[in-house]
Amino acid sequence: MAHPLSRIIDQLKREPSRTGSIVITVFGDAIVPRGGSVWLGTLLEFFESLDIDAGVVRTAMSRLAADGWLTREKVGRNSFYCLADKGRQTFEAATRHIYDPPPSDWTGRFELLLIGNGEDRDASREALRNAGFGSPLPGVWVAPSGVPVPDEAAGAIRLEVSAEDDSGRRLLSASWPLDRTGDAYLKFMKTFEPLRAALARGTELSEAEAFTARILLIHHYRRVVLRDPLLPESLLPTNWPGRAARELCGEVYRALLSSSEQWLDGHGTNETGPLPPARKLLERRFGG
Repeated sequence: MAHPLSRIIDQLKREPSRTGSIVITVFGDAIVPRGGSVWLGTLLEFFESLDIDAGVVRTAMSRLAADGWLTREKVGRNSFYCLADKGRQTFEAATRHIYDPPPSDWTGRFELLLIGNGEDRDASREALRNAGFGSPLPGVWVAPSGVPVPDEAAGAIRLEVSAEDDSGRRLLSASWPLDRTGDAYLKFMKTFEPLRAALARGTELSEAEAFTARILLIHHYRRVVLRDPLLPESLLPTNWPGRAARELCGEVYRALLSSSEQWLDGHGTNETGPLPPARKLLERRFGG
């Protein structure tokens, strides 16, 4: 396996197990654009490249299904998985957050949601975080105006506020840990800069290596960018690393895309046979 990719995999092995999170990345990045359903054997072959045992993968799949993220269909002795309804809205919001350019038409105002005590607060917390909202106080959520409010928070009291004065800026500072997010971006770039440099020098990866590198790239980037509210540039700290991290991620992703899709062409299977071709949206990812 190519040296830069080996280092990334070695680093992954030193972290706590994130098999379930990687499964989510595989679905969101690679399987949903190809119809949304995949044979368990395809996933096991991919995880073998990470030296993750099949039993660990099966356990992670079972937990995701039990938690309502995935559904399983048995055809003979084979199992096929696809996203459950619960995860679709979350995936759509996350996909926009990861691959689309940051919005440039900010109005200078923020959406403020007030959620009372009880079941509504618990049900909406994860959905709001995934949609890009920050929380300065229990039951209070903030996002740049225009960010879609998830269905789980539809009953919240909604207000619009300005962040152009000192009080507004203190609200933003309390809502998002930008220092930690900035440090995470720097760590992401340190991890993947050697791979970008190797690809720029003409280092070739096999189709399997390209697919593995692509999934790990998005796995690491997703963990950071989904904590980033993508604030307007005027509200960001000086030398904010989020822009450079997105450029790096997009450059490496585009370099890996063709070869990684060829691996899926040859190894990806659903209930009816080979996975259908990816939708055109793949070509638009990290554009703009």
